[in-house]
Amino acid sequence: MQDEPTPKELIKAVADFLRNDIAPLISGHNAFKLRVSINALDLVTRQLELEEGSDTAELARLSQLLGQQGSLGELNRMLADRIASGEADLQTPGLAEHLWQTTMDKLAVDQPNYASYKRELGSKGA
Repeated sequence: MQDEPTPKELIKAVADFLRNDIAPLISGHNAFKLRVSINALDLVTRQLELEEGSDTAELARLSQLLGQQGSLGELNRMLADRIASGEADLQTPGLAEHLWQTTMDKLAVDQPNYASYKRELGSKGA
């Protein structure tokens, strides 16, 4: 076990330094590239915070949906094969809900400020 700071804390500290101390000093294309870099660091921070929980929930949903056990990758391939073969579709009980929740979990990491994501969270009372 590593001592603190954690990887999440280190990444957040670098992102905050770049955002608060460096960004105001530069302009033009370098400012754009810095914003992209800060966004990448923020995305990694969110992934470190959320990935374990969302992966665990996705694995449980897939296991229930498919009636199978396996790794997340294996079960996602199995689901993709069933959808491609026509064995599963949006009428399959639980599939639409699984796909929606998986999409919401991905947006929480990738685009948490996306207007439609925020609107959907608000409609669910989250």
